[in-house]
Amino acid sequence: MKSDIVDRIVIALVVGTLALPGLVLAAEGQQGVQEEQKRAKDEKQQQRKEDQQQLERTQRKSEQEQKQQEHRVQQERKQQEQKQKQDQQQLDRSQRESEQYQKELRARQQQQQERIERQSQQIQQERAQQQRQDQIQQQRQQQRLSQQQQQQRIREQQQLVAQYRQHLEQEERLAREHAARLQQQKRMAQYRFQEEYLERLRQQQIYLRDHRFDYDNDPYFYSAPIYRYNRGGKYYQTNEYGARTLRQAVRYGYEEGFRAGKADRDDRWRGGSYKDSYAYRDANYGYNGYYVNRTDYNYYFREGFRRGYEDGYNSRYRYGRNDNGNYSILDNIMSQILGFQNLR
Repeated sequence: MKSDIVDRIVIALVVGTLALPGLVLAAEGQQGVQEEQKRAKDEKQQQRKEDQQQLERTQRKSEQEQKQQEHRVQQERKQQEQKQKQDQQQLDRSQRESEQYQKELRARQQQQQERIERQSQQIQQERAQQQRQDQIQQQRQQQRLSQQQQQQRIREQQQLVAQYRQHLEQEERLAREHAARLQQQKRMAQYRFQEEYLERLRQQQIYLRDHRFDYDNDPYFYSAPIYRYNRGGKYYQTNEYGARTLRQAVRYGYEEGFRAGKADRDDRWRGGSYKDSYAYRDANYGYNGYYVNRTDYNYYFREGFRRGYEDGYNSRYRYGRNDNGNYSILDNIMSQILGFQNLR
């Protein structure tokens, strides 16, 4: 019996020994399955997590794109509204400008029409005045001087021309002395003006030397006086040709005086006046020796020169005007200077 018990124990030990690896294998297999299941579960969780993150990213991206799209739409709407506003403002401006242009055009047309009417009236008045003057002139020209008076006037004129030519030759020395003094005083603008004035005198002298005057056919020598004028308290008479020469003296005097005054202003010369200018002392520019005596021409040249010098030195136009660099004395000032009175 003891032997049976021992056998059963031995058998039990053998069976236990044989079953142990299987149990171990079974336990290991079960553990592997559990680990595989856990791994799969972890992977699924990780996959779900990644899918969730991807979904969240997609949603955020979609929301961002939607916001950007809304922003672009809003910006486009604002730009469109701004453009419409600018277009409307431009349209309003164009309409205002068009209305203003039409208004100005109508005003210019009205002014032009009024100017045309005034010019037409002025032309008619001038024509009527010219016709009256022509009639008066015709009547005056019919009153010719006698042959004896005509010859006497021609002889006097020839003497004046000869004296004037001698005077021009004597003046050259004085002109050179005055030019040297200007250079010493460093009045270069006034020096240049004098040189230009002298050159005009030389051209005038050449004309007198070469010109052959037709005394017999010049109407001055047989036209009766039609004006009188007062110089130095004494009255003198002249015809239309002499009057034109005296008007020329005043006009040329103003032009030369303006240039002389401007030259002294450019030189900043304060020590002199119009009397210091050689042109004022000479006063012969424009005079050819005919129709009036040199004393009268010099006197009226200087009257114009004095006024021109004041305007040029003070840079103003009290006695004259400037038309693109051409200085001319005002008609009313010239009339005041000459004071012509009709004899008939």
